Amino acid sequence: MTLERVFGQVLQELRQESGLSQEQLGFESGYHRTYISLLERGKRSPSLKTIFQLSKALKVNPSYMLGRVETRSGKSPHSDQRERKFER
Repeated sequence: MTLERVFGQVLQELRQESGLSQEQLGFESGYHRTYISLLERGKRSPSLKTIFQLSKALKVNPSYMLGRVETRSGKSPHSDQRERKFER
C-alpha cells in the first residue's frame, strides 16, 4: 500500500473520530471538500503545510498523525534503530 493511501486512511479515521464531515474538515482547514476526498482516497500527496493545517483542524499534533501513518505503513526510516532524541 502506498504512503498516500495509508495517509488517507489515517486522515479519514481522524476525521471520523472528530465527528467531522469532509466538508466540515475542508472548512476548518481551508481546503475544498474534493481535495479532502482526494487525500483520503490516496490520490494526492499532502505537503508539509497541508499536514499541519489538517492536524490543527483535527485538534491533533502533526507528529501524532504522522506517527499513525508510520505505524500503519511499516516504513519507519529508523525501523531498526531506537527513536532518536535531541537535546537542546
